[in-house]
Amino acid sequence: MKIVVIGGTGLIGKKLVNILREHGHEVISASPASGVDTLTGQGLPEAMKGAQVVVDVTNSPSFEDTAVMKFFETSTGNLLKAEKNAGVTHHVALSIVGADRNPDSGYLRAKVAQEKLIKDSSVPYSILRATQFFEFAGGITDSATDGNTVRLTSAKLQPIAADDVAAALAPIAMGEPINGFVEVAGPEAIPLSEIAQRWLNAKHDNRKVLVDPKARYFGTELNDKSLTPDANPRLGKIRYDEWLKQATAVAA
Repeated sequence: MKIVVIGGTGLIGKKLVNILREHGHEVISASPASGVDTLTGQGLPEAMKGAQVVVDVTNSPSFEDTAVMKFFETSTGNLLKAEKNAGVTHHVALSIVGADRNPDSGYLRAKVAQEKLIKDSSVPYSILRATQFFEFAGGITDSATDGNTVRLTSAKLQPIAADDVAAALAPIAMGEPINGFVEVAGPEAIPLSEIAQRWLNAKHDNRKVLVDPKARYFGTELNDKSLTPDANPRLGKIRYDEWLKQATAVAA
């Protein structure tokens, strides 16, 4: 098949492009750098020509509430219109576990809006909802830092490695549309405060984590159900400590 990966140069996109090519598919890695801009629509008709599948793994450059909503609504709307015009028969999107349970988060509201556009479109679709990536541990820690203190809730997440997300996304892209969603998560649930502390320990960073049940995570308060999957999700294989060890070794 011809498969277009929108956001093909990003964290998940690069890994997904490689997997799909290994399976013998013609894969177009589309991004602004390659002349494909989902916000303006530039390059979309050319990229879609002859494609059966489009996978959207883009992300907003800004997490500010208004900007992120505009990004996902505009980008997704342009994609779906171009797909319909080109006769694409499968739209695949990467979303977030728990997005519909956390309306206080502007980012997650935008992901819900993205999902609604996909569901309301005439293009058959599949949505993979993933938990937070291990690769975001540093950014999450930094966002919650004040001086030498990292203030985070101990609510549990079930984070996952980007490699495992790409591995879960590939068979969905190569399969038939499910016109629904599936969830993928890491193999273990870990308190958010502990995710940060293990990151700091691995980096030999002397910041200290302070557990605060009221600390907000990108605009929303969390509990153990907020960002963890429902029953029987697909599970990644890589454990957080294993990933931390590898990431630390690569950085060194």
